[in-house]
Amino acid sequence: MSFNSFGRVLRFTTFGESHGEAIGCIVDGIPPNIVLTEEIIQPFLDKRKPGQSKFVTQRKEGDKVKILSGVLNGKTLGSPVGLIINNQDQKSNDYSEIAKSFRPGHADYTYYAKYGIRDHRGGGRSSARETAMRVAAGAIANQILTKHFKDFKIFGYVSQIGPHKVNKSNVDFNFIKENSLFCPDRHILEKWENFLIKTRKSGSSAGAIIELQVQGIPAGIGSPIYAKLDGDIANAIMSINAVKGVEIGSGFDLCSIPGIESSDEMKINEDKTIDFKSNHSGGILGGISTGQPILVKFIVKPTSSILEEKDSVNENFENIKVSTKGRHDPCVGIRAVPVGEAMLMFTIADLYLAHRAQNG
Repeated sequence: MSFNSFGRVLRFTTFGESHGEAIGCIVDGIPPNIVLTEEIIQPFLDKRKPGQSKFVTQRKEGDKVKILSGVLNGKTLGSPVGLIINNQDQKSNDYSEIAKSFRPGHADYTYYAKYGIRDHRGGGRSSARETAMRVAAGAIANQILTKHFKDFKIFGYVSQIGPHKVNKSNVDFNFIKENSLFCPDRHILEKWENFLIKTRKSGSSAGAIIELQVQGIPAGIGSPIYAKLDGDIANAIMSINAVKGVEIGSGFDLCSIPGIESSDEMKINEDKTIDFKSNHSGGILGGISTGQPILVKFIVKPTSSILEEKDSVNENFENIKVSTKGRHDPCVGIRAVPVGEAMLMFTIADLYLAHRAQNG
C-alpha cells in the first residue's frame, strides 16, 4: 500500500493497523532546536483518545507516545523523529463474523477491490485508529508554529451534531475545554447529550460539523497555483476518515452573498497596517494567507459501524445482512476535532517552512 505520507518540506509517514501491535509515524523535515518531549505531545493525544466518555467508543487505549529518534535533551536534532504508540485493547474477535463480509459505508469493499486482501480487524489501515499518529505529528507542528509566531492560536469545536446547531452568538472558546463533546455553546450541550444517548440506544449514529479557526498567522504563507494554502488544507482535511466536505471561510454560503458584500474590502490603519472589513475568504486569497484568522469547516458523516442490520454483500458476491459488533463512536465527528486541528497545524507549518526556504 503506497501513499502513507503527507507534506512537502515537513512530512510525516504513518504505519500500523487498528488491531496490530502498534501504530507509529516518522516525521521528517523538522528544524533543529525545536523543544520536544513526550510530555509535550501527550496532551494532544489525550484530547483524541477513546474511552473518555459515554459518547465515544469504549475501547480503552492510553495512547502513550514514545519518542524513538530525532530528539536529544528535549530538543530536535533536525533528523527524522520516530514516534510509536502500542495498542493495548484490541478485541479482534468482534470482527470474526464479518471477515468475509463488506460493511456498508466502510472501505471494506474498495480495499478488497484494489488489493485483493484486507485486514478486517477494525478496518486495519482504514480505521480512525491511524489518526492518533496524525495528532502526534500535529503536536510537533504546533511547536514549530508557536516558536515562530508569538500570537499563534488554534481553536476547534463541534458546531452541529445531527440536526442540532450551536448558536454562533453563544460560542465560548473556553467552554470547549469543559466538556467531552468539544461543544462551544453551553446552552445546547444537554440537547446534544440526550440526542446522542437516544441515537446510540436506537442502534444508529449521527454526523457532525467541525469548525477550526487559526489566529496569528501572518500574510504570505502558501503559494499560488499548486501549493495553495486552501488547496493543501482541503487535501489535509479530506484525508481524515469519514470527512465528506470542506469549506474555507464562508464557503458555499458565498453563493447567496452578493459580490458587493463578499469581496472583503480593505483599509489602511494609522499605523500602516491593513485591515479587512470582513473575512468571507477565510483568511486566504490566491492560495496565500492574508493575516486574518484562517477559517475551516468540515462535515463528518455518521459512523458507519452500527448495530442495526443492513443489506450488503460478501467476498463470494452473495447478498447478506450485516450488523457490526464491537465498540464504536455514536458520532465519530466528536473525536475528529483534534485530528482536524492537527492536520491544519501541520499544513500551515509545512507551507511556512517552504515559504522560509524561498523567501528567507
